[in-house]
Amino acid sequence: MTAAQAARQVFGFFGFLGRRTGKTRVFAILGLIPVVLAVVVRVFLHGRAGLMADVSTEILMVFFLQFYIVILALFYGTSITAEEVENRTLSYLLTRPIPKPAIILGKFAAYTALMFAMVGLSLALSYFIINAGRLGDPAVYGALLRYLGVLGLGILAYTAFFAFLGTILKRAIIIGLVFGFGWENVIQYFPGSTQRFSIVHYLKSLLPYHPANVGGGRGVALLLFRLEPTKPVVAVIMLAVITAGLLALACWFFRIKEYLYEE
Repeated sequence: MTAAQAARQVFGFFGFLGRRTGKTRVFAILGLIPVVLAVVVRVFLHGRAGLMADVSTEILMVFFLQFYIVILALFYGTSITAEEVENRTLSYLLTRPIPKPAIILGKFAAYTALMFAMVGLSLALSYFIINAGRLGDPAVYGALLRYLGVLGLGILAYTAFFAFLGTILKRAIIIGLVFGFGWENVIQYFPGSTQRFSIVHYLKSLLPYHPANVGGGRGVALLLFRLEPTKPVVAVIMLAVITAGLLALACWFFRIKEYLYEE
C-alpha cells in the first residue's frame, strides 16, 4: 500500500469518525453563536444596510479569526497524535501496513475538512443574515469568498502547528493555549517586523482592506488596527510554507518517536 493510498484510508475512517464525536457536536453548537448574534443584529438594523452591516461583519471576523478557528485547530490538531496515545489505540494503528506519516496526513486532512465545513457553514449563515439587504451586490459575495479563503488558510496553518506540538509534547494543549490566545493576540500589536512572527499577521494581511475604514470612515478596522501588512502573495507563500514545514516536521517526529502509555 502506498503512502497516498494509506492516507486516503485514514482520511475516510477519521472523517467519518470525527463527525460523530461529542467534541464535534460541542464545536458545532459553538459555531451557532455568530448566527444567533447575526439574527439579533439583523433585527436591530430594521432593514438598514451599510455602516452597521460592515461593523457587524468585521466583529464576526474577529470571532472567527481570533477565536473560533484557533480553538478548533488547537483541539483537533493536538488530538491527531494525543488521542491515539491517550486512548491506547496507537498500537492498533501501527500494526496495520500503514506508513506512520500517512496517519498524520490522513487525520490532518480529515480534521481540517471537518473544521472548514463547520466554519464555512457558520460564517455563510451569519454573513448572509447580516448582509441580507445587500444580496444583490456582487461585492458581498466576493468578500465572503475572500473571508472563507483566509479562514481556510488559517485552519491549515494553525492545525499544522498544533499537530506538530502534539507529536513532541505530552501536554501540548497547554502550550497551544498560550500560543493561540496569548502570543497571537499580543504580538500582532507590536510595531515593525515583530508582527511577522505570528500566523495571524499573514491572515490579516489577506483580508479586504478599505483605507476609508481608518480614521472614522466607512466601518471600523478592528482587525487592521496597527497592522503593517505583508504583500498578499508573500502572505500566502508564508502560510503555505508554515503549513507544509510544520506538517513535515510532525510526520518526521511521529515516525522516529516512541510513544509510551501512561499508567
